[in-house]
Amino acid sequence: MKILEINKFHYLRGGSERYFFALQKILKSKGHRVAVFSMKGDSNLPSKYDDYFIEAVDLNKFSIRDVIKFFYNRDAVKKLERIIALERPDIAHLHNIAHQFSPAIISVLKKRGIPIVQTLHDYKLICPNAMLYSRNRVCEECHGKKYYHCLLRRCLKESYLKSLMATIEAYWYNRIKRTYDSVDFFIAPSNYMKEACVRFGVPEKKIKVAYNFLDFKEFENLPPTTDGGYILFYGRLSAEKGIDTVLEALSKMKGKVKFKIAGAGPDYKRLSEKITRLNLVGEAELIGPKYGIELKELVSGAKAVVLPSLWPENMPYVLLETMASGKTAIVARSGGMPELIRDKENGFLFSAGDSSGLAKVVDGLSDYDLTEIGKRAKKSIECLNANSHYKQIINLFLELKKGA
Repeated sequence: MKILEINKFHYLRGGSERYFFALQKILKSKGHRVAVFSMKGDSNLPSKYDDYFIEAVDLNKFSIRDVIKFFYNRDAVKKLERIIALERPDIAHLHNIAHQFSPAIISVLKKRGIPIVQTLHDYKLICPNAMLYSRNRVCEECHGKKYYHCLLRRCLKESYLKSLMATIEAYWYNRIKRTYDSVDFFIAPSNYMKEACVRFGVPEKKIKVAYNFLDFKEFENLPPTTDGGYILFYGRLSAEKGIDTVLEALSKMKGKVKFKIAGAGPDYKRLSEKITRLNLVGEAELIGPKYGIELKELVSGAKAVVLPSLWPENMPYVLLETMASGKTAIVARSGGMPELIRDKENGFLFSAGDSSGLAKVVDGLSDYDLTEIGKRAKKSIECLNANSHYKQIINLFLELKKGA
């Protein structure tokens, strides 16, 4: 089968790109021809299709040209037509396309009679800021396609101008053009994502749940598991990740526990100042971003890994990696994450934003065999392997191709 994979970034920027590249690898290993359509960039991984990639669109600079591309990217339309003529794909599989590509490319695929599948890595289909989170709380104000709330609440980076653009885009493509109606099928990486989309009016029959997957060979030769006496967070340092909840929990814990924060992001300076202000310098440590073997050693040495997200996380790789590493995950009841955790059996749950609840969980860890909990965690996600995921995806592709 000839499959066209489309994502606006062609480097490992986040979880959606990790999935984007991992899926290509498994599809190619099964004998399928995979073409790629993406955006040019200095950080890009090599691709034989990079001559077809669109010119970079930087919405932070706000040139008139890039603002126009936000709504209709003519460059994307023309280059997509070229790659379709070259490859004649049986299926187009979309990932993140908004803003840089613009949803206009969906109309091109529909016109050419190519079945379209889109994996929903975020909530852009139903929420202008793609997060279902605004003003420090889960937000569904745009339910019923009342997208003006995005502007009123400055939901996109707290900017009236950017929020106005996102509001207009949502009305244009979701209410007027109804472009996303042309997508034949959506893949939701969690039941929470599916249920949220159905609540917002997406037909349930058009959404299939398929969790993200791992190549478990990557977790065969890990550093020895130890208990270094610290709780670990690793990921993007931004308000919606809930790191403040952990800092506030530290002062409420009966026992002394060190908290290591690995990552980078817009909240680095603010978190550093908060650690000083709360007199947590000896207990909380910002250690910067970690990668590769250094990160694996950091995870292996943690007592537990905490995922304190306030926003409804979909199915983050940090959770999958933690469980596959045989480590205990302490997870906020947020989004799709609790779907993998059986409280006190293969991990621990607490209410998102509840620092007292988190403190209670951490204080109670000594009552449990964390090595056994880690083993159960790893075993419970062994079904989320590459071969199992491939079968789900390819069966959907074949069904759509047959019906085209």
